[in-house]
Amino acid sequence: MEKITSFTIDHLRLLPGIYVSRKDPVGDSTVTTFDIRMTAPNREPVMNTAEVHTIEHLGATFLRNHPQWKDKVIYFGPMGCRTGFYLLLAGDLTSRDIVPLMEEMFSFMAGYTGQVPGASPKDCGNYLDMNLGMARLLSQKFLDEVLRNITDERLNYPQ
Repeated sequence: MEKITSFTIDHLRLLPGIYVSRKDPVGDSTVTTFDIRMTAPNREPVMNTAEVHTIEHLGATFLRNHPQWKDKVIYFGPMGCRTGFYLLLAGDLTSRDIVPLMEEMFSFMAGYTGQVPGASPKDCGNYLDMNLGMARLLSQKFLDEVLRNITDERLNYPQ
């Protein structure tokens, strides 16, 4: 069996950043999959499930309500390795195209207070596994250390 593209990336050199993971034709359109890598794989601790779950709820809610991007959002969810998230958007896009959107989203999450959207037994299958404090902290860290003044090495996979 051939390796899927995401398994061909050198995770030992991968930095936290925003990367185009793949582009797929769908009819006469393109779907761009982004790798929103929040931690350095195999070199930093992975995120715990509670904060990943909280970021998923906050991020998905933010994106699906965004006035400019909501109609392009196909999916936002965690990577199984817990080092980041995948964001699928309609359109042939680059990493640089979504930096302002990611700055907005991570600012929203870093400053969010109140009840996490969808964190109730009626709305979620594991509503108790949430950690807003850590989600806010990790969002602020990604905003400060990665998104603000982002460089090309954090927008393009290592070769």
